[in-house]
Amino acid sequence: MEFIGRKEELGVLEREYGRAGGFVVVYGRRRVGKTTLIKQFIRSKNALYFLAGEEPDRQNLNKFTAKVAEFTGQAYLSEARFDSWQRIFSVLVDNNPGSKKVLVIDEFQYLVQSNAAFPSIFQEVWDEILKDRNVMVILCGSHISMMESVALNHSSPLYGRRTAQIRLHPLKFVEFSGAFAGKSFEERAKIYSVTGGVPKYVEFFDNDLSLEENIIINILNKSGFLYEEPAFLLEKEVREPVNYFSIMKAISMGNHKISEIATVLEQKASSLSPYLAILSSLFLIEKRMPVTEKAPEKSRRGLYYICDNFIEFWFRFVFPYKGELELDNYGYVLEKLNSNLVDNHVSFVYEQICREVFVLLCREGQIDFNISKIGAFWNSSIQIDIVAIDHQHQRLFAGECKFYEKPVVMRVYSDLLEKCRNIPEFEGYSIIYGLFSKSGFDDRLVEISRENEALILINEEAVMK
Repeated sequence: MEFIGRKEELGVLEREYGRAGGFVVVYGRRRVGKTTLIKQFIRSKNALYFLAGEEPDRQNLNKFTAKVAEFTGQAYLSEARFDSWQRIFSVLVDNNPGSKKVLVIDEFQYLVQSNAAFPSIFQEVWDEILKDRNVMVILCGSHISMMESVALNHSSPLYGRRTAQIRLHPLKFVEFSGAFAGKSFEERAKIYSVTGGVPKYVEFFDNDLSLEENIIINILNKSGFLYEEPAFLLEKEVREPVNYFSIMKAISMGNHKISEIATVLEQKASSLSPYLAILSSLFLIEKRMPVTEKAPEKSRRGLYYICDNFIEFWFRFVFPYKGELELDNYGYVLEKLNSNLVDNHVSFVYEQICREVFVLLCREGQIDFNISKIGAFWNSSIQIDIVAIDHQHQRLFAGECKFYEKPVVMRVYSDLLEKCRNIPEFEGYSIIYGLFSKSGFDDRLVEISRENEALILINEEAVMK
């Protein structure tokens, strides 16, 4: 698949390349495209890329020595057996010292797993050998908590050495969309809702096949790459994956309060907090608050959601039907999928897409609104899909997102006005209203928006630009 998106991240790497001694930490969950990003960055640069392995320290040192031999053109080094990492790094920088070099160590956490002293070793390497020798270092890793611990935490020997860090997330919809030229907005939104913008998952979706065909081949088929993906991810990231799996299953069933999750699992709510915190750090779930909460860290109104679109899809449409899929009974599962995909999954992902588009339109100046906070609002009786706050001008944006087959009509706008009329948290703000629609708007709404600056209509054309 052609490289898409990541302009901001590439900009960070290029900026750091321009330093005398850039030291960048790149990390994020598996499959999110870290290695692809780095290889795109170094493709025209004088770079040594080293992939660490889950093997003893001695074996990694020998492999790195062979890489240095190849990089420097000194073939005899491949047979050498260095007694320390420091010596081979010295060989690297002493070769052609006037040339700018990029050193990439991928899966850095494996070096730490095989040698707990490696962060201290690399601190010495950086301080004494690499720092002032026209070398840019990129440390990359998939084990998020370990990378934070060994490369970013203040207690780590490497703390204070980095000049930048990139925590890589799945592609945004606007970035992802470029991979599916020729598809309609609706088709792209559905593919995005299934793949979640995770580059490795997107790579498996064939642009020439229908969404249903891609789902059958890659997700529902027992030999498909994504059939067991959530279980594989958890096994790689955490101990006791069964506990984490049970929590995510409970959330996918509509249990968003910690008390509800605890009830389903027949456990005390307090015992779940460590598991929820780790799942949040892995960007598999997130705790959401009404955007108007003034002290969210103290609020009890938080709700837990799965924030990875593919995993949400998997728990809704794959896991409950594993029995049928093991018997290759795709028909029954596809019937459930086709009747529930939009209402139970795509429509919620569409809200995420609309928030992204609103932020982009404001940043580009197409909408006059300075976003201080953005999210959603809910209380015991009202829910609003998008609420953004502009503290500078004491303004509030309230928007509804409709993934309808037909144009949005006046009633949707009237309902939004009524919702906002009696919300105490909205008092003191001037309100701008927004409607997002996959299928456009009826003539009356369009006419009203032309006359009313406080109503903004955003359709798929704005998204597809």
